[in-house]
Amino acid sequence: MVISFLDAVRQIKADLAGHLSKATIEGVCQEIGYTWRQRLLGPVETVQLFLLQMLHGNTACDHVPRLADISVTGEAYCAARARLPLELFEQLLSRACRSLGTCVDEATLWCGHRLWLLDGSGCSMPDTPELQAAFGQPGNQKPGCGFPVAHLMVLMHAGTGLLQKLTAAPLRTHDMAGVSQMSASLQPGDVLVADRGLCSYAHLALLQSGGIFGIFRLHQKQIVSFRKGRMHVPPSPPFPKMKHARGLPRSRWVRWLGKCDQIVEYFKPKARPKWMTAEDYAVLPAQLTVRELRYQVMQPGYRVREITLVTTLLDPVRYPAAELAQAYQDRWQVEVNLRHLKQTLKMDVLHTKTVSGVRKELAMFALTYNLVRLVMLESAKRQHVPVERISFIDALRWLCHFRLGQDLETLAEITVLPSRPGRSEPRVRKRRPKNYPLMKKPRRPRLQPLGTKRPAA
Repeated sequence: MVISFLDAVRQIKADLAGHLSKATIEGVCQEIGYTWRQRLLGPVETVQLFLLQMLHGNTACDHVPRLADISVTGEAYCAARARLPLELFEQLLSRACRSLGTCVDEATLWCGHRLWLLDGSGCSMPDTPELQAAFGQPGNQKPGCGFPVAHLMVLMHAGTGLLQKLTAAPLRTHDMAGVSQMSASLQPGDVLVADRGLCSYAHLALLQSGGIFGIFRLHQKQIVSFRKGRMHVPPSPPFPKMKHARGLPRSRWVRWLGKCDQIVEYFKPKARPKWMTAEDYAVLPAQLTVRELRYQVMQPGYRVREITLVTTLLDPVRYPAAELAQAYQDRWQVEVNLRHLKQTLKMDVLHTKTVSGVRKELAMFALTYNLVRLVMLESAKRQHVPVERISFIDALRWLCHFRLGQDLETLAEITVLPSRPGRSEPRVRKRRPKNYPLMKKPRRPRLQPLGTKRPAA
């Protein structure tokens, strides 16, 4: 079974399959200084079994030997997984992402640029003291009545949906804390699209210093005015309390480009963000020229009717306002991809009970997700449709049930979803959950010890 899906990957993209081969896995182990003895579950067999487990929705460890048809126990497989160092999984994921870079380069460009989507999410995990100390749990839950939750940041390519970077941090971590790691994965000339939680002066300046462009939704507290030659609050007011300063923008008007489209100049805030060091913040420029634009959302089903964007793409001819609005609207695709990761692949609730195990599990989820996206890309190419219309779950099934000698022409049989632009459905649940109360006290003190009498009524 393990050889089957690796053979499918090898036929679609040989260099990616080479990063999962026996020689590569053993070579990475030698590079990081990991030694092992010959046994039934060595590093190669364990990594491939881990991939098989993820392909089947992170199934139970006792189920994996039966899927692979090998005579080992689930406990032996768990022990073999725990023996492998975390660096091995990180290296395999990094090499796989570099191999998939050719798919990204061959994808259709947006206005001549590679378009990337950045977003945050979360996932739950077992309630163990180690994970509680490392990640923490939501503040509205009492100790012993909740589960640890990790704060995730994902970087995905808009054209292919491939996952370039995935990081995990404690729950009470702001999205901005991980932007430096994500920016390191981008190249000069790339365009990054994100929501308003990732929009700040420091982030825009940081991207610009690396030659990267940004498209962000402005925060709701940011004062924006599209009046020509309007007044603004200077960075250093001449008086302690500037007259009529209330309600004025903090940006200087530069040039008008069209209706609700203008060039303005942002000033560097005096307060340094907590996620940035004082040395890095000191080298940021004192001013930043950006473009602000606003458009109306007329499509039914959308909660927001007006969106204001800020971008460092200043040329209105090369980057029309309609293209910028469409690029931000396409950002929703990252939410769909996260649903594939968390619901279809079952990454919403992790199973390992250690910090190292959680990070290994996340790395294998990211690798498995990219393997399925690779199948979707090949199927879309053969069926001449956009990759967004290829069914993720059907591509996953195809990869799980691929057999040696099977013709890749069966990729043309993967389900193509109907094109439904402007589809609107309420975000509600129809199926009612069981009507049990939420846990507000730890379970163990509530249990009645054996041999004790209940207090008299």
